[in-house]
Amino acid sequence: MTPDEYCKDKAAKSGSSFYYSFMFLPPQKRQAITALYAFCREVDDAVDEIADPDVAAKTLAWWRTEIEQTFNGSPTHPVGKSLKTALEHFELHQEYFLEIIDGMEMDLQQHRYPAFKHLALYCHRVASVVGLLAAEIFGYQNRKTLKYAEKLGLAFQMTNIIRDVREDAERGRVYLPQEDLDRFHVNIDDILALKQTPELTALLQFETERARQFYQEAKAALPAEDRFNQRTGLIMSAIYEATLDELEKEGFQVMQHRISLTPLRKLWLAWRTARKEKKHAP
Repeated sequence: MTPDEYCKDKAAKSGSSFYYSFMFLPPQKRQAITALYAFCREVDDAVDEIADPDVAAKTLAWWRTEIEQTFNGSPTHPVGKSLKTALEHFELHQEYFLEIIDGMEMDLQQHRYPAFKHLALYCHRVASVVGLLAAEIFGYQNRKTLKYAEKLGLAFQMTNIIRDVREDAERGRVYLPQEDLDRFHVNIDDILALKQTPELTALLQFETERARQFYQEAKAALPAEDRFNQRTGLIMSAIYEATLDELEKEGFQVMQHRISLTPLRKLWLAWRTARKEKKHAP
């Protein structure tokens, strides 16, 4: 298996909405974004799949070294080797990869967030920075597109947090800010006990409106001349916003079961959005 095949397999097996948006990219950009996504999966899995925090921390430290070696031209991991190919064609900043690892390390050190401003830092590191790297791969003419990418990453991460309340609680993590829990009278012990309460439902509705605001701000910041190049992000946005709609339709019953879109619906949303953006391409 080649490094690129390894990354493609990693992305496909994840079942992520991101995978469907990559299908509509030309080969060089698809190779680079798949390598970036595989890197994100590797460091995320280091935190989520490794039970021993010390081992997880050492794994992240290893990835810091691997990123340094990748940028020096001597990677050892298939993902690093695939990223090395991407670096030959796109200007991807090393500090962004390290900042993503910083965000993953927060999961080892912090399981609660006092206020949204603290959560926003986490979201920036694990999602907005990924958006900035992706924007470089997709291409842009106007630097305002970077603001779009940053906001869109924040919107994506907020959507993940809303959808994954149960899975995160099972790992002892509560990303919903304490100030919001207090405002809606949500007992954090109920979340950790996986209880679906009316107060939690009201809070998730509030967070959904916050996420939708970020989607609006992101799309408003995207310059017209960069829409077609950035269509992959718009495809992901369509899928993620549909996920929010589905969560709301099912009354935010996130403690009962995982609410998600079917692969067929994701593929249809991806095709429809790509077709729409192609019609408006310059």
